Amino acid sequence: MSIEVLNESGAVVDEAELLDLARFVLDTLRIHPQAELSLLLVEEAAMERLHVQWMDEPGPTDVLSFPMDELRPTPDGQDPQPGLLGDVVLCPAVAQRQGAAVGHGTRAELQVLTTHGILHLLGYDHAEPAEEREMFGLQEQVLAQWRARVDPQVGS
Repeated sequence: MSIEVLNESGAVVDEAELLDLARFVLDTLRIHPQAELSLLLVEEAAMERLHVQWMDEPGPTDVLSFPMDELRPTPDGQDPQPGLLGDVVLCPAVAQRQGAAVGHGTRAELQVLTTHGILHLLGYDHAEPAEEREMFGLQEQVLAQWRARVDPQVGS
Protein backbone atom coordinates (compact mmCIF):
# COMPACT_ATOMS: atom_id res chain seq x y z
CA MET A 1 0.00 0.00 0.00
CA SER A 2 1.42 3.37 -0.96
CA ILE A 3 0.60 6.03 1.62
CA GLU A 4 2.37 9.36 1.58
CA VAL A 5 2.24 11.74 4.54
CA LEU A 6 3.28 15.33 3.87
CA ASN A 7 3.33 17.79 6.75
CA GLU A 8 3.30 21.35 5.42
CA SER A 9 1.51 22.71 8.49
CA GLY A 10 4.48 23.56 10.66
CA ALA A 11 2.83 21.63 13.51
CA VAL A 12 4.62 18.81 15.27
CA VAL A 13 2.63 15.71 14.31
CA ASP A 14 3.42 12.02 14.68
CA GLU A 15 3.43 11.27 10.97
CA ALA A 16 4.38 7.61 11.51
CA GLU A 17 1.33 7.17 13.71
CA LEU A 18 -1.00 8.67 11.08
CA LEU A 19 0.60 6.42 8.46
CA ASP A 20 0.02 3.36 10.65
CA LEU A 21 -3.58 4.39 11.29
CA ALA A 22 -4.27 4.96 7.59
CA ARG A 23 -2.79 1.58 6.72
CA PHE A 24 -4.92 -0.07 9.44
CA VAL A 25 -8.13 1.58 8.17
CA LEU A 26 -7.44 0.52 4.59
CA ASP A 27 -6.50 -3.04 5.61
CA THR A 28 -9.58 -3.35 7.82
CA LEU A 29 -11.84 -2.27 4.96
CA ARG A 30 -10.05 -4.62 2.56
CA ILE A 31 -8.67 -2.01 0.18
CA HIS A 32 -6.23 -3.36 -2.43
CA PRO A 33 -2.63 -3.42 -1.16
CA GLN A 34 -1.52 -1.40 -4.20
CA ALA A 35 -3.99 1.43 -3.57
CA GLU A 36 -2.46 4.88 -3.22
CA LEU A 37 -3.35 7.47 -0.59
CA SER A 38 -1.95 10.87 0.28
CA LEU A 39 -2.32 12.55 3.68
CA LEU A 40 -1.48 16.24 3.59
CA LEU A 41 -1.31 18.41 6.71
CA VAL A 42 -1.62 22.14 6.05
CA GLU A 43 -1.78 25.41 7.94
CA GLU A 44 -5.02 27.32 8.36
CA ALA A 45 -4.67 29.74 5.44
CA ALA A 46 -4.07 26.88 2.98
CA MET A 47 -7.02 24.95 4.40
CA GLU A 48 -9.24 28.01 4.15
CA ARG A 49 -8.32 28.45 0.47
CA LEU A 50 -9.19 24.81 -0.23
CA HIS A 51 -12.42 25.05 1.77
CA VAL A 52 -13.56 28.11 -0.20
CA GLN A 53 -12.44 26.69 -3.55
CA TRP A 54 -13.97 23.22 -3.24
CA MET A 55 -16.82 23.59 -0.75
CA ASP A 56 -17.66 27.28 -1.28
CA GLU A 57 -17.61 27.75 2.50
CA PRO A 58 -15.65 30.39 4.42
CA GLY A 59 -12.91 29.74 6.96
CA PRO A 60 -10.64 26.78 7.50
CA THR A 61 -12.10 23.35 8.14
CA ASP A 62 -10.71 20.29 9.87
CA VAL A 63 -10.50 17.76 7.02
CA LEU A 64 -11.20 17.62 3.30
CA SER A 65 -11.21 14.50 1.15
CA PHE A 66 -10.53 14.36 -2.58
CA PRO A 67 -11.38 10.92 -4.00
CA MET A 68 -9.76 9.76 -7.23
CA ASP A 69 -10.85 6.32 -8.49
CA GLU A 70 -13.91 5.93 -6.25
CA LEU A 71 -12.61 2.78 -4.56
CA ARG A 72 -14.99 1.16 -2.10
CA PRO A 73 -14.53 -1.31 0.76
CA THR A 74 -14.26 -4.83 -0.59
CA PRO A 75 -17.07 -7.18 0.43
CA ASP A 76 -16.09 -10.58 1.81
CA GLY A 77 -15.63 -13.12 -0.96
CA GLN A 78 -14.54 -10.53 -3.53
CA ASP A 79 -11.08 -9.44 -4.58
CA PRO A 80 -10.09 -5.82 -3.89
CA GLN A 81 -9.50 -3.56 -6.88
CA PRO A 82 -6.30 -1.51 -7.24
CA GLY A 83 -6.41 2.21 -7.84
CA LEU A 84 -5.79 5.70 -6.57
CA LEU A 85 -7.74 6.29 -3.40
CA GLY A 86 -7.13 10.04 -3.28
CA ASP A 87 -6.05 12.76 -0.90
CA VAL A 88 -7.00 13.61 2.67
CA VAL A 89 -6.09 17.14 3.76
CA LEU A 90 -5.91 17.80 7.51
CA CYS A 91 -5.49 21.04 9.44
CA PRO A 92 -3.75 20.47 12.80
CA ALA A 93 -4.62 23.98 14.06
CA VAL A 94 -8.33 23.33 13.61
CA ALA A 95 -7.89 19.83 15.05
CA GLN A 96 -6.27 21.34 18.14
CA ARG A 97 -9.27 23.61 18.80
CA GLN A 98 -11.80 20.86 18.11
CA GLY A 99 -9.98 18.36 20.29
CA ALA A 100 -9.93 20.82 23.18
CA ALA A 101 -13.64 21.55 22.69
CA VAL A 102 -14.58 17.86 22.98
CA GLY A 103 -12.16 17.03 25.78
CA HIS A 104 -9.23 15.33 24.07
CA GLY A 105 -5.97 16.47 22.54
CA THR A 106 -4.79 17.25 19.06
CA ARG A 107 -3.30 13.77 18.63
CA ALA A 108 -6.63 12.04 19.23
CA GLU A 109 -8.49 14.54 17.05
CA LEU A 110 -6.09 14.01 14.14
CA GLN A 111 -6.71 10.27 14.48
CA VAL A 112 -10.46 10.85 14.26
CA LEU A 113 -10.07 13.19 11.29
CA THR A 114 -7.71 10.85 9.43
CA THR A 115 -10.17 7.98 9.80
CA HIS A 116 -13.08 10.26 8.85
CA GLY A 117 -11.29 11.55 5.76
CA ILE A 118 -10.43 8.06 4.55
CA LEU A 119 -14.04 6.94 4.99
CA HIS A 120 -15.13 9.87 2.81
CA LEU A 121 -12.67 8.70 0.13
CA LEU A 122 -14.34 5.29 0.31
CA GLY A 123 -17.78 6.72 -0.41
CA TYR A 124 -19.14 7.18 3.11
CA ASP A 125 -21.03 10.37 3.87
CA HIS A 126 -23.08 11.89 6.66
CA ALA A 127 -25.57 14.13 4.85
CA GLU A 128 -28.54 12.00 5.90
CA PRO A 129 -29.19 10.59 9.41
CA ALA A 130 -28.86 6.94 8.30
CA GLU A 131 -25.61 7.69 6.48
CA GLU A 132 -24.29 9.54 9.51
CA ARG A 133 -25.05 6.61 11.82
CA GLU A 134 -23.32 4.19 9.45
CA MET A 135 -20.26 6.35 8.86
CA PHE A 136 -19.71 7.48 12.44
CA GLY A 137 -20.37 3.97 13.75
CA LEU A 138 -17.75 2.51 11.41
CA GLN A 139 -15.37 5.36 12.23
CA GLU A 140 -15.65 4.69 15.97
CA GLN A 141 -15.33 0.93 15.50
CA VAL A 142 -12.22 1.03 13.31
CA LEU A 143 -10.55 3.70 15.42
CA ALA A 144 -11.25 1.77 18.64
CA GLN A 145 -9.76 -1.40 17.09
CA TRP A 146 -6.64 0.47 16.02
CA ARG A 147 -6.24 2.18 19.40
CA ALA A 148 -6.64 -1.13 21.24
CA ARG A 149 -3.95 -2.64 19.04
CA VAL A 150 -1.52 0.28 19.22
CA ASP A 151 -2.01 2.12 22.50
CA PRO A 152 -5.01 1.59 24.76
CA GLN A 153 -4.01 4.73 26.70
CA VAL A 154 -4.21 7.07 23.68
CA GLY A 155 -6.34 10.15 23.83
CA SER A 156 -3.92 12.96 24.56
